[in-house]
Amino acid sequence: MVEKVLVTGGAGFIGSHLVDELVSRKHKVRVLDIFEEQVHGGKRPDYLNKAAEYLKGDVRKPKDLEKAMDGVNVVFHLAAQVGVGQSMYQIKKYVDHNTLGTAVLMEHIISNRTKLKIRKVIVASSMSIYGEGAYRCDKCGPYEPIERDEADLKRKIWEYSCPECSAPLRPAATTEEKILRSNSIYAISKKDQEEIVLNLAKAYKLPAVALRFFNVYGPRQSLSNPYTGVCAIFQSRIKSNNPALIYEDGRQTRDFVSVKDIAAANILVMNSKEADYQYFNVGTGKPTSVLDIAKTLSRLYGKEPKVIIKNEYRVGDIRHCFADISKIKKLGFKPSVNFDDGMREMVEWGKRASSVDRVNEADKMLAKMNLKI
Repeated sequence: MVEKVLVTGGAGFIGSHLVDELVSRKHKVRVLDIFEEQVHGGKRPDYLNKAAEYLKGDVRKPKDLEKAMDGVNVVFHLAAQVGVGQSMYQIKKYVDHNTLGTAVLMEHIISNRTKLKIRKVIVASSMSIYGEGAYRCDKCGPYEPIERDEADLKRKIWEYSCPECSAPLRPAATTEEKILRSNSIYAISKKDQEEIVLNLAKAYKLPAVALRFFNVYGPRQSLSNPYTGVCAIFQSRIKSNNPALIYEDGRQTRDFVSVKDIAAANILVMNSKEADYQYFNVGTGKPTSVLDIAKTLSRLYGKEPKVIIKNEYRVGDIRHCFADISKIKKLGFKPSVNFDDGMREMVEWGKRASSVDRVNEADKMLAKMNLKI
């Protein structure tokens, strides 16, 4: 079935790959995007799919939504400000774009539901809403920490210990049912997006799905935005012959998932009634350390790894989090891009992409705002 699809934020990193996948499946695609200066550098990216329709506009503006929604059947809501560190001092910007933007979008949909023929809304959520991932003590069992003790962080003690027996805790796969303990403004705003969409969807019997993306990497991720994903940030440093800045000790782990698998997950839930009104992790289920990412990227660029271990904690950072993806696997999802191939593809693109290293600026801003320990 051919759908008329709207992708908010569809000119961005993840959105553009989703647009490509939708177009390849013969869907009619419209994009609403503000073309954020920090992401796009004031110009439209050259990777935009020519078969899609592009509208420059803002989800916070009903007039822009009215034009963008005309004739649409499915909405993928990806528009959002991204970045944990920046969100801790540009609070209004993140809440305004992410929380308010989603509220305006959903109000427009439900207020015009008799005229609009929307059959499903898919919202991009984030692993950041969990806060810390899940852990386990070999002796005492599962444990879900709230946040690390500031006194430990000042003493450069990065890992958790069991509160019962003091043994080291081991990271465990994080399921969708883990208690949400969002510990940054970005995370709070992403949780808002998910909960606004799913709450109103249930109230108005409008099928909706929330996808909790883990750490997405791949071609088209801005190499000039120091608040984007760590893979892109490290690339900008490597290309500038500068050492990667690594907070804590570099052994913190994340679940790095290819943007192609993220696009596939979006298509999957669009076509699955079993997914309606639910939320799903989208990752690989495999943890990788931040230090290993820096070393892998350096190797693929043909350079000796250069890193600065900061031994500092950034407020809002977590230690470990990787996905349990058994829930979305039941729908048929299976990550198709292995880590080495995905990294190699990203680097081949990154070698050609423009890049401005602004990492030191971002680091100095965190220090200025007292957001480091």
